[in-house]
Amino acid sequence: MQTLRIVFMGTPDFAVPCLQTLLESPHSVVGVFTQPDKPQGRKMVLTPPPVKVLAAENGVPVFQPEKMKDPATLEQLKVLDPDLIVVVAYGRILPRAVLELPRYGCINVHASLLPKYRGAAPIQWAILDGETETGVTIMQMDAGLDTGDILMVEPVAIDPEETSGELFDRVSAVGAKTLVTALEKIKAGELTPQKQDDAQATM
Repeated sequence: MQTLRIVFMGTPDFAVPCLQTLLESPHSVVGVFTQPDKPQGRKMVLTPPPVKVLAAENGVPVFQPEKMKDPATLEQLKVLDPDLIVVVAYGRILPRAVLELPRYGCINVHASLLPKYRGAAPIQWAILDGETETGVTIMQMDAGLDTGDILMVEPVAIDPEETSGELFDRVSAVGAKTLVTALEKIKAGELTPQKQDDAQATM
């Protein structure tokens, strides 16, 4: 099996199952980009993001740039030479130079059925709006906010009594499973990108 050199970009708990799955896969995670450590709690203790903790436990190099447009950040990525960049709730907009760097570009694992619920907190908004279904979209990233072509979609039914926290855990697990399937299909050239219908988009 051809292994991919992958750079993972993510920050919160939601991204952890995807990174864990990649670490357990035949592919090589050559670097992890995550948000800088932030003060938390009443004592404002400087705390690393969950993705950084997992990466460090597995000996993966971690990068925490303040700005993605910093030329030094692009140079770091060039040295890592990824075939693919996987983005899961990273919290940064990627400049075009980064999007175009890897052989297979950059893909995003987004927690909604795009084009619905682009942007932040898609799971919470699905619950607030009384949706009966949400899901995971694997998307080829472009310069917009969650506007890229759709590669794969995996629906997830929402239980009427379900909290956003419970749904969060289920969707993150589905995202990890769908990501692995998408990687195999990307390598095999079996995915046909589908344009999003911008007229149906919600934020």
